[in-house]
Amino acid sequence: MEKLNDTIILRVSKADRERIRAKMDELGVMNMSAYIRKMALDGYCVKLDLQDLKELIRLLRICSNNLNQYAKKANETGSIYLADIQDLQVRLDELWRAAKELLVRLASIS
Repeated sequence: MEKLNDTIILRVSKADRERIRAKMDELGVMNMSAYIRKMALDGYCVKLDLQDLKELIRLLRICSNNLNQYAKKANETGSIYLADIQDLQVRLDELWRAAKELLVRLASIS
């Protein structure tokens, strides 16, 4: 990341500062310098709702945990049940489908 060592002084009215802070709050931005820099350079800020991604990560953790349990069982007993593997495959297929849908939605953001 490039070092920020140049300064620009920007004077605003109290009302303007309050409007800037309100817009930052809408986006969930905490750093005013970063917000103003982004707006000056790009003219917009985007707030992504990543709840679907958080859910996908949660499901991946569950699936990974299940896979670890199957591997531990296979190492201890030398065998695992076909139904367990099929269940894991169905869950992984669902996760891949959800991931593809999420990526398509994220790619369509403009």
